[in-house]
Amino acid sequence: MAQISTGTDPAANLTRIVDETRRAAGSGAELIVFPEAAMCRFGVSLRGVAQPLDGPWASGVRTVADETGVAVVAGMFTPSPDGRIRNTLLIARPGREPLGYDKIHLFDALGFRESATVAPGDEPLVFDLAGHRIGVATCYDIRFGELFVELARRDAELIVVPASWGSGPGKREQWELLASARALDATAFVAAVGQALPDDPAVRESAAPTGIGHSRISDPFGSVIADYDSGQRVDVHDLDLSRTDKARAALATLANRRDIPRLDGTDAK
Repeated sequence: MAQISTGTDPAANLTRIVDETRRAAGSGAELIVFPEAAMCRFGVSLRGVAQPLDGPWASGVRTVADETGVAVVAGMFTPSPDGRIRNTLLIARPGREPLGYDKIHLFDALGFRESATVAPGDEPLVFDLAGHRIGVATCYDIRFGELFVELARRDAELIVVPASWGSGPGKREQWELLASARALDATAFVAAVGQALPDDPAVRESAAPTGIGHSRISDPFGSVIADYDSGQRVDVHDLDLSRTDKARAALATLANRRDIPRLDGTDAK
């Protein structure tokens, strides 16, 4: 988990990603997860920053993944046909074409309106890595348990959640609770990786969600197995993903789930 604080220069942020990925490779990591907005922090115009998945920024991430053999998940911004941008997670796996997940749930809450400049995605994503299935979600997505259940239905054993969580009363507690709750919903590991609290007080006090840190890993039983504070930290954690099957056999919430009829006569999945 790479809990870093990114600035407004995509090239400098790419250099940090390359350096941390090389260090992670030296520690034996197979996957490194960077926060949402790893390409460029929030609080500035992102339209001129956005690039396609085959653009130079994503290509730089892909190159270090190929060089080190470490898969990389990092938040970036891609153009949308409607003139907005998309809040995209880049998934760069060694020797394979890059994948992109566009954030489905946009943060139109607490006085912030992400949808004014960002177009939503509409398709959950699970990818294969080292014989396992890894799901992805972004920041505000963590408030929507049905997405995590769907990722579990697609056999995700680990769900990574890059974020740039906003500060405010109760926000840290909500973030930590949601990370563990979503692990229970999906009976999967959840690695929630946030932007660190910025060092610059002016950025920290911005109305934009620039990060509070407190990344954590919760196991499929909801137990916390790694918990960071607010500062920058990059660390490697060994996960026994066989615990996912054990949790799903023991708790059986996915197997026991039933569709609930809605008032309009349709079924809630």
